[in-house]
Amino acid sequence: MQLIQANGLKFHVDTSGDPDGVPLVFSNSLGTDLRVWDKLIGLLPAGYRVIRYDTRGHGLSDCPPAPYGMGELVDDAAGLLDALDVRDAVFVGLSIGGMIGQGLAAERPDLVKALVLMDTAAKIGTGAMWQDRVDAVRAGGIEALEAAILQRWFSAAFHETAELALWRAMLCRTPVEGYAGCCEAIAHTDLWESTSRLRLPVLAMAGAEDGATPPDLVRETAALIRGAAFHVVPGVGHLPCVEAPRAVAELLIGFLADLKAADTASTLP
Repeated sequence: MQLIQANGLKFHVDTSGDPDGVPLVFSNSLGTDLRVWDKLIGLLPAGYRVIRYDTRGHGLSDCPPAPYGMGELVDDAAGLLDALDVRDAVFVGLSIGGMIGQGLAAERPDLVKALVLMDTAAKIGTGAMWQDRVDAVRAGGIEALEAAILQRWFSAAFHETAELALWRAMLCRTPVEGYAGCCEAIAHTDLWESTSRLRLPVLAMAGAEDGATPPDLVRETAALIRGAAFHVVPGVGHLPCVEAPRAVAELLIGFLADLKAADTASTLP
């Protein structure tokens, strides 16, 4: 475990793989922590520098008072990558992590060479919807919403597994202040204009049964970026890296191979 200072906060960071390899940076979803990537990490090819971190207010990272702004979350990621001396990363973002990735690519193109947008969008929901969620969480804790959240997160089949209890525990242990703060950041975020100006390789994917960011919403965001690839992962909900890590790994490995081939071609005389 590492705690790294960035943007005035301490962030819980996990690093693995080749320290001299191309950086792969993973940003978690609302209500989870860096463990959301555990099943996927072991399926990745060797030769990459893998960096995972807990978003502010989540996991073991600092939890400052809400509200948060998306600009702060983007600055957190930028400050963390600067502290780790990272440039030209492949940034993999899930849900709010994908919004952070879009903002980071727009604000700091030196840090991001390619994006993987997983079950995310340039704009998610409405301000009123997110305010209702903040009010409910502050009144009754995350437990007041856990059933509805888990319904959006996972397929019906996954709800029959014993593993569901582990994800319920992770969700309910998320600090209310951190959860509410990130809800407020999403509520005030509309990245359609800045995302439409992005010009970098992008892989977008969505779980076919995602009740939070349905495939059509993810597809619309992918369509904003020239040349972006879009895939639906069948039979899973909002966290395909949990339910279908091998399918996600296959898509990610193919994307990384294409990037490597393009880099090699660009260096040929």
